[in-house]
Amino acid sequence: MLPSTSVHASAHGNGVLSSRDAARHTAGAKRYKYLRRLFRFRQMDFEFAAWQMLYLFTSPQRVYRNFHYRKQTKDQWARDDPAFLVLLSVWLCVSTIGFGFVLDMGFFETIKLLLWVVFIDCVGVGLLISTLMWFISNKYLVKRQSRDYDVEWGYAFDVHLNAFYPLLVILHFIQLFFINHVILTDTFIGYLVGNTLWLIAVGYYIYVTFLGYSALPFLKSTVILLYPFAPLILLYGLSLALGWNFTHTLCSFYKYRVK
Repeated sequence: MLPSTSVHASAHGNGVLSSRDAARHTAGAKRYKYLRRLFRFRQMDFEFAAWQMLYLFTSPQRVYRNFHYRKQTKDQWARDDPAFLVLLSVWLCVSTIGFGFVLDMGFFETIKLLLWVVFIDCVGVGLLISTLMWFISNKYLVKRQSRDYDVEWGYAFDVHLNAFYPLLVILHFIQLFFINHVILTDTFIGYLVGNTLWLIAVGYYIYVTFLGYSALPFLKSTVILLYPFAPLILLYGLSLALGWNFTHTLCSFYKYRVK
């Protein structure tokens, strides 16, 4: 899950990469190295991955400054250490099991919900969003003078994972403490609290996604990635006016899935 790099960025004095260096810098070679490390837990830096997860909440700009440092030292933007993906998977499993417990689901229903959340909500939807963002960024956002650069699909998926983590924690962990006694009480306070958590979660996703693409110096006009904030706020106000409880809809959908 690594972004591409310009051939010119790593060229030798004659402007041409050696065949050995060219092979080492291909997306396929980087992907193979990443996947190979996925099964070597002792080589993963879980402490640093946990640091990134913390700062995705408190200062996501700081996380992407580290991406710049990696580009300078390792000639790639995205993580070469799968520790973040492993910790995200653990969070996803634990939080979904907690969601199943709060909704009073049985063992097999919770397992079915977990499979849905992992393979459909996270991976499946992530593939669709990443593909869309990959197409948009390469088609419309690459600077004219930077046509030798492009955003690979793998980097778009990496940005999705960064943005998905805060959303996951807010909706699948923090929200659990308020579901039964506040959010699902069919009162104004209930859907105010629930819908506000949704506003914050989706807002985080949009903002962290914007930071991911604005971190690439060969892209332009990345501010347009913040435009979804307008319909998001409009939908939030409309939901409060109509008494539409997003969390109630989500819980009903989850229960329908596991029937």
